[in-house]
Amino acid sequence: MKTNIKTLLLIPFFALLLFTSCQEEAVEITPIDESEALAPDAELTNLMLSTSTMDGSADNIIDGASCLAVELPVTVIVKGVEIIIDSKEDFKVIEALFKEFDDDEDRLDIVFPITIVMSNHEEIVIQNQDALEELIDECKDENEPDDDIECIDFQYPISFSVYDTDFQIINVVTIENDRQLYRFIKRVKNSEVFASLNFPVTMQLADGTEIVVNNNIELARTIKEAKDACDEDDDNDYGDDDFTKERLDKYLVACPWVVYEYQRNNLDNTADFKEYALNFRANGVVVMRARGGDILTGTWSTRVGQRGALLKMEFENLADFTLEWFVYDIEDGKIKLYQEGGNRIIMKRNCEIVIDITKERIENYLQKCLWRVARLSVDGADNEKDYIGTPLKFFENNVVKLRVNGELVEGTYEIGFRNAGFTLKIMLEGRPNLKLEWLITFLEEGLIKLENANNKMILERHCPDVDDDLTYIDRVLVNGLWEVAAYHVEDNNNPEPFYMYTLDFKETGRVVVTDPNNGTFSGAWLAYRKEGLNLGLYFGNNEPFGKLNHRWKIREVSPNRIELKDLNANGGIERILVLEKKA
Repeated sequence: MKTNIKTLLLIPFFALLLFTSCQEEAVEITPIDESEALAPDAELTNLMLSTSTMDGSADNIIDGASCLAVELPVTVIVKGVEIIIDSKEDFKVIEALFKEFDDDEDRLDIVFPITIVMSNHEEIVIQNQDALEELIDECKDENEPDDDIECIDFQYPISFSVYDTDFQIINVVTIENDRQLYRFIKRVKNSEVFASLNFPVTMQLADGTEIVVNNNIELARTIKEAKDACDEDDDNDYGDDDFTKERLDKYLVACPWVVYEYQRNNLDNTADFKEYALNFRANGVVVMRARGGDILTGTWSTRVGQRGALLKMEFENLADFTLEWFVYDIEDGKIKLYQEGGNRIIMKRNCEIVIDITKERIENYLQKCLWRVARLSVDGADNEKDYIGTPLKFFENNVVKLRVNGELVEGTYEIGFRNAGFTLKIMLEGRPNLKLEWLITFLEEGLIKLENANNKMILERHCPDVDDDLTYIDRVLVNGLWEVAAYHVEDNNNPEPFYMYTLDFKETGRVVVTDPNNGTFSGAWLAYRKEGLNLGLYFGNNEPFGKLNHRWKIREVSPNRIELKDLNANGGIERILVLEKKA
């Protein structure tokens, strides 16, 4: 333990008296034990500071920032309605106005000046929105880890014994709230106060459970175990607490749910359970489909008590989900569950996913529209680039055709069943990366995920005839001849290697390239929609066009010009390709 003795000697005794002059609560003083004194840089000191840090997430519907809070009352204007917010209950009025229409902007204007409470409990008067935005910019982003601990709280009052340099008690300080505790612990960290906490102390978990601790070791362990045991709700959604049992039940049975995040006993097991799907039935039965296709059946029930809404699931052979979970969010197509001890599940609603997979259902899905090879990993190597502009078409009678440079390569497919689930076997000559037996691990109308030993494939449905934008792009491309007008790599524009080449886009998905010496070679193209409009181009190893093999984002399209962009992992533009129609 390190203590700044010089600082302690300079502490004016009357300052301590001023700090505690209004505290008259009778307290139990812990017998003097130097080992229980709080050191400035000790783990427990930091845990107590984080626990008493101001949490500003409750009013994110107003300020969109979890590191600050707007002091109430405050006046806001929502959709032309002026509202005086006197309490947290009034947040529901804002929420109701936001939810009144689904297709409009949820805008809120604050009437300034207002008082802001910072994470260190400091109060600041803000005169306008610009000043508020400056403070918000200093906060962490939504759900980004921060310093405050929100899943456990002290039950006040608590008290500290304050000592002199001879370890004699000179005062007892009683703490009534987080603000006082935060400021007192800051004094401990600054070596202004030499003190120990008087036990026993009662701690309250997010679910209302109370824990009595009797010494520093127990307190540190209790805070550490609880700090990640709930969702801190540091996002900007709302409506976490305004549901009933009836609404929860109706919400659960409306559509299947897919596991998005999973944590058990403070261990992140998302990789093991991601894309597990659950179907809650009205009769109290829940059907779970594992990623490999296995089906598990259990039971579910809900109740709402003083601790909030709870969802109980029981599976005979799956202890990981067999628990009574607290429900703390059922908004925006997702449901969040938690239980103390570091247990957490986040599920997203998916009304298209198939829980009860059958051979007939697989066949019906496959035979509707074309299917793009969105991902193909074989023995750890990515091979999807070889299938840009090369969709599959599944027919009746087990016929499958692959469109290669506008020509159809015919093969067969077969839907089978193994112990692990349904399989899809594709047999296409000359395509060894596809010529495998794949286990169907995920199935919905527009998406099929397949796996085998060391390989993964994702097929995405492509229905061009029902998308007016894609129809327009196809019509523009096949109408006339094109040339490369610009090719930017970062800030360097170098279209010279493509001069004199002509591109002729065919309706079949073939693109014919004529070189300056009147030679030709063929490639493939496909306009499709995924997170916007895209144009897939594939020219194989034919240079200089091989460097254009890519799934390009369509930035701009007109009858005589198409501008395409290639984005990096951060969303920045790495390359720009401009095609213009030849005169």
